[in-house]
Amino acid sequence: MIGVAGVDNGRRAEEAIRAWSPCAGLVAAAIVATLSLASAAQERSSLTVSAAISLADALQEVAVAYARAGGADLRLNVAGSNALARQIVMGAPVDVFVSADDAQMDLVAAAGALMPGSRVAVVGNQLAIVAAPERLAEVRAGFPRAAPAIRRLALGDPAAVPAGVYAREYLEREGLWTLYAPRVVPLPNVRAALAAVENGSADAAIVYATDARTAGRAAVAALIPAGRAPAVVYPAAIVAHSTHAPEAARFLEFLRSPEAERIFVRHGFLPPPER
Repeated sequence: MIGVAGVDNGRRAEEAIRAWSPCAGLVAAAIVATLSLASAAQERSSLTVSAAISLADALQEVAVAYARAGGADLRLNVAGSNALARQIVMGAPVDVFVSADDAQMDLVAAAGALMPGSRVAVVGNQLAIVAAPERLAEVRAGFPRAAPAIRRLALGDPAAVPAGVYAREYLEREGLWTLYAPRVVPLPNVRAALAAVENGSADAAIVYATDARTAGRAAVAALIPAGRAPAVVYPAAIVAHSTHAPEAARFLEFLRSPEAERIFVRHGFLPPPER
């Protein structure tokens, strides 16, 4: 839309100049060219990044740091990774995809919607069990035996949302999935699972440790050790139909820079797990 507006403005300027200048053609052409170049620069000045909602707070800081380093402005589109993957496969105008797991990135790759060779692991994370502060002791003691008092367990949809998929795998490893499955409240993303505890519609939730840090009224009942849970990894890649591939590649490089790493660590993220 910016490019179209620039051309329209140029045409109006050209018509006005032709009315009084004997050199109107040359002057008007110069103005149109200048406006078109300015419009193209504006188009290049932003990069659309679709990213897992658990990265929202950290990426807002990364966006500021990236712009300060001379990079493009970032337009962040955050949601559950499964929803973002569907959007990209259907042709949404996205430059970079950052997923909360490999499975959703694999789906996009299988659809031919990733730029070959662009995929990199950015950060890792850890699962946490959260509950309302007044119920922390009860949930901490009762969770390993699926106590009846934990009637509703909020998860990102364990059939699709990465945080829920990770949580289900953890519960299966612990032999608890069949006990908790009837109590699961499946939600569209991990932030919604956290909110369910905070608004009282769930007794506990399994979320990322980084999300637990953002909670207003939920607290960590237990951090799940890495050895007892699946490895949580966030891969990133350039979307095949990106119109800003060079800038997207620069941004992926920045995501793995020491400056970005400091931001992610400050938000509680971990280095990406060994492959």
